[in-house]
Amino acid sequence: MAGDQTEEVRGSVARYLETDMLLGARSAPLAPPAAARAAGASNRRTVSPEDLARKRDALQALDEQKVRGCTRCKLSETRTKTVFGQGNPAARLVFVGEAPGRDEDAQGLAFVGRAGQLLTRMVAAMGLTRDEVFICNILKCRPPDNRDPAPDEVSSCWPYLDEQLRIIQPEVIVALGKPAAQTLLRTTEGIGRLRGRWHEYYTSGSPMMGDPTPLMPTYHPAYLLRSPGEKAKAWSDLKMVMEQLGLPIPKGK
Repeated sequence: MAGDQTEEVRGSVARYLETDMLLGARSAPLAPPAAARAAGASNRRTVSPEDLARKRDALQALDEQKVRGCTRCKLSETRTKTVFGQGNPAARLVFVGEAPGRDEDAQGLAFVGRAGQLLTRMVAAMGLTRDEVFICNILKCRPPDNRDPAPDEVSSCWPYLDEQLRIIQPEVIVALGKPAAQTLLRTTEGIGRLRGRWHEYYTSGSPMMGDPTPLMPTYHPAYLLRSPGEKAKAWSDLKMVMEQLGLPIPKGK
């Protein structure tokens, strides 16, 4: 039995190291994902079963009553399925991308294509699972040919994302790519200048109401697949997120 457990730990470490290298990091982690999650458990907020159910029901109602039948823009005429997003309704960490792609449009799930597979590895490298975070997009429908979201599409879909974030109330938001970062921060600054430093997002909608949510912009996984040399920068951004959340951070660079 002990031998089986040892092999399981070795396998976890091997998978963790592989992810570390994929993201551009050069050092070993402190612990495999399962141990990292256990080590960080004390830093996680406690959500009552009642509050969790309330958040889950609110997200489900938003999806079923508003998003799935939405016709606010022309994307409703070309979509296969709406892509609401998925994950923990009380997640401490929310990832926001720009829009669904072909695979997402077909399955109705966020980040399930090649970029989604890389995002899954990025989440795992942080010592988390996709079930522990929430993953969604600015747009809930796929733009034809995966083009960038148009301004009218963003303005039409924005209220849905805004409500999602107000329901979840995450401790940290990660904006994946330029469109997501620019939309959430209401700026025209490029992702290269936005990433690597903290910004503030107000789920209340106003700096005059409530505390801000720390927001970290970083490169979109699709961009990292095209430009693997930038993975080290994305990993640096994610380590800042881990520090903010009190999660164990790998040794070294």
